[in-house]
Amino acid sequence: MPQLTTPHIRFRASFAGAMKEFEAEGRGAVGDDTSIGQDLRRWRRRWHDPAVFASYVAGLRAEADETIPMIRPGWVHCTTLWYVDGDAYLGRIAIRHSLTGWLREQGGHIGYDVRPTARRRGHATAMLRDALPVARGLGLAEVLVTCDHDNVASRKVIEANGGVFEDRRGLKLRYWVATGEAKE
Repeated sequence: MPQLTTPHIRFRASFAGAMKEFEAEGRGAVGDDTSIGQDLRRWRRRWHDPAVFASYVAGLRAEADETIPMIRPGWVHCTTLWYVDGDAYLGRIAIRHSLTGWLREQGGHIGYDVRPTARRRGHATAMLRDALPVARGLGLAEVLVTCDHDNVASRKVIEANGGVFEDRRGLKLRYWVATGEAKE
């Protein structure tokens, strides 16, 4: 049964395969400013080294720790979770703990990606559903989730999780999704 989990080195082989799939569809090219695009440009030639991959995983985990200052200017603390089935990496979801101006306009609190060979199976809907209690645990009563205006699949994922459409800003549709009661 697929589940969200904290990034771990045991998923290295499957993760590397997923990144190759993303790269084959054009992700990681100059101008791809998504998390996967940036990670591909920075790490793809080094992920094969177990020590480098361990460093990458440690960095993802550290981004969630609000006691550690962010080392990338303009970035916010972010809990990244991987969606896995056994040792198979299916995708990832990122829960940003707060919003910058750009995130409020374009990126939102939550972003997700499903590896190309695992799409159209309901994984994105399940990932977002399972991430909402995590966001609630971070004190977020509702989260902003955005998608490209022409990404019908992502729009359906957001709406299936109770997303309430707020507006369109440029090429982005913006939705608010309740997480339940936030912690006090």
